Amino acid sequence: ISDNQPFAWRSAWLLWSCMEDNDQRIKKHIKSIVKSIKTKKDGHQRELLKILYKLEIEEKYEGILFGTCLNIWEEINKSPSVRFTALKFILKIIKNHPELLDEIVFLMQDHYLESLSPGIKRSIERMMKGVTH
Repeated sequence: ISDNQPFAWRSAWLLWSCMEDNDQRIKKHIKSIVKSIKTKKDGHQRELLKILYKLEIEEKYEGILFGTCLNIWEEINKSPSVRFTALKFILKIIKNHPELLDEIVFLMQDHYLESLSPGIKRSIERMMKGVTH
């Protein structure tokens, strides 16, 4: 959560790489992680999102996280890897709240996808099929 770069994002990566799914040691820090994401740089945002992705997020944080991930995805000049990770999180939340699916159809417009590699685009197509079926 610190801003001491490059150690902060590396620490987040290290934490992600050794944590367990739904790790109870990290759950008590969800609130501060969620609140800090929007102020971080791309690589750090990606690693924090990856940590949260492995956790069961309480509904009270899902809305904030959904909005943060939407903002990240919509910033087409951001790193494709952080945008892809944000989209994965959006789709994870939608699996729990299918009523939100109609809200994100516009996110698949060409101008959001142009800066992404063919491989990422294919992954997104597969992920979208998994959510819509």
